[in-house]
Amino acid sequence: MKTLSLDCRGLACPGPVLRCKDAIDSESPAVIAATVDNEAAKENVARFLAAKGYHVEISPVAGGHALTGTRQGASRAGSPAPSSPAAATAAPAAKEQIVAFLTADAIGRGDDSLGQKLMVNFLATLPELGDSLWRIVLVNGGVRLAVAGSPVLDRLKAFESAGVTILVCGTCLDFFGLLDKKEVGQTTNMLDVVTSLQLATKVLQV
Repeated sequence: MKTLSLDCRGLACPGPVLRCKDAIDSESPAVIAATVDNEAAKENVARFLAAKGYHVEISPVAGGHALTGTRQGASRAGSPAPSSPAAATAAPAAKEQIVAFLTADAIGRGDDSLGQKLMVNFLATLPELGDSLWRIVLVNGGVRLAVAGSPVLDRLKAFESAGVTILVCGTCLDFFGLLDKKEVGQTTNMLDVVTSLQLATKVLQV
């Protein structure tokens, strides 16, 4: 069984995922092997391949990680990994799908402590949207809301338990040295972010 190999080392987000997407779209390989050089890319590629119907095995290699995806039903069997939000490429459902797009851990400018209190209040009020709240996307400083010690961590966990998808930018976590401190949500990439904003019926950006 032929394996399609991709060297994705050195590619910025969402390069590794896009390389895999292009290869699958054009060649639909039964087995795809991708080499990446950071933790965020490892998580993003693994989730993307799983969403495309591949069972993913990960092994360490010099300077990174090797991910081997075998299409479900091919000769190598396995249980699928959790799906990726990037798989949601169909048109949005008829009901409202609201995305909260958070780019910082505080709201507004002027006083950081006030801004952080406002963010706590904002997230405490989001349940008023009911089941229209679809996803919460955290980028840049917003990823600090999803890590240990965050004043809204329990609130975000409650959203996730209620079925709200929480996407946390992997590049941002890596930049701030917080990859191993994330306690809620899925480490994501810019393809997932753009897809979420595209499919949303409304975006609340703060």
